[in-house]
Amino acid sequence: MILSSGTGAITARFPVPRKPFLRLAHDVPTNFTADIILRDGYLLERHQVITADGYILTMFRIPGSPANPPRVGKHVAFLQHGLLCSSADWVILGPGKALAYLLVDAGYDVWLGNARGNTNSRRHIFHDPDAHNTDFWNFSWHEIGYFDLPAMIDYALGNTGHTTLQYAGHSQGTTSFFVMASLRPDYNKKIRSMQALAPVAFMSNLRSPFVRALAPFVNQIEWIMKMLGVNEFLPSREMLTLGGQRLCQDESPVQEVCANVIFLIGGFNSAQLNRSIIPALLENVPAGASANQLAHYAQGCNSGFFRQYDFGLTLNLIRYGSVRPPDYPLHRVTAPVALHYSDNDWLAGVPDVRELHSHLSNSIGLFRVSDPRWNHLDFVWGTDANSFVYERVISFMNRYN
Repeated sequence: MILSSGTGAITARFPVPRKPFLRLAHDVPTNFTADIILRDGYLLERHQVITADGYILTMFRIPGSPANPPRVGKHVAFLQHGLLCSSADWVILGPGKALAYLLVDAGYDVWLGNARGNTNSRRHIFHDPDAHNTDFWNFSWHEIGYFDLPAMIDYALGNTGHTTLQYAGHSQGTTSFFVMASLRPDYNKKIRSMQALAPVAFMSNLRSPFVRALAPFVNQIEWIMKMLGVNEFLPSREMLTLGGQRLCQDESPVQEVCANVIFLIGGFNSAQLNRSIIPALLENVPAGASANQLAHYAQGCNSGFFRQYDFGLTLNLIRYGSVRPPDYPLHRVTAPVALHYSDNDWLAGVPDVRELHSHLSNSIGLFRVSDPRWNHLDFVWGTDANSFVYERVISFMNRYN
């Protein structure tokens, strides 16, 4: 392992042999994302980054494939997952369908990020995520945007010799981007284009019953969880994985129940969910997150604003100098942003996406998915995501190269 200083972070790289590429399987620890990539025949590197506040994040790099070998000068694409998910989202659809593979096939050097707290990034230089009342979980997606994304972006650029990259994010991967680009505006110049899939910032028109049911009680729930010392929201556990494999597999009489649980989160679209991948999805999702991440979204749902975390009147005065948390200054987002949205998205409502668009000074535009049933999770799990979304995403990336 080689340690070196990075911009805003200390970085750690776990080198792997470059020849022969098929030996990479012996140098990458067992991991759900890694297993998928190696199974599908693509090349793989595992990298670790330590953020400025001490979180150890794992990134997976797909520099090429045997049919499309790595070479110097490839454009860099960085992909960031959504809430309770991980880097596996970008490869789970398989070759010819998953965005990460399509980008590799199109000649990109692809980097997959993992936010703090998920199964790939559940480490800190001194906080223990499993300890009672640990400070490890004292973060929301604000810290992911402020610390994690800059550390991972700088690391990817430093290792490739580039000064700019293409960014694609889904759901929370867009929220955290807008945090970074508004509060650390120097990072805008490092982004050639940002492809926002199901962008979430404003949330007044959210329709998901799960979040709607939680939002009015967020303060009470947050207090109860802290009193109980429960800081991690829906951690990934072996029992859930085993249950998903047995109850949700093909030929299971309750497989459709599994599908409907997924639909209740982001919207119904039966035609786009391949039931055969549900056990694999449940092996990876939920990948773990801080309870504060969901609470922060619930606060936005209640307030109608895109603003920093609300700690309560007293702590807000101490932290922000005001009784209310400040809005994120979206006018400082100058990177070109394409907003990809859909009519049947229960988490990123169309009026909210349009509100976000109105605050962006350099928007590429609003791009509606033509399928009226397309939902929030179809952007990463939809059977036809390539034809409905990814072809357009890659076209924009190529244009902004």
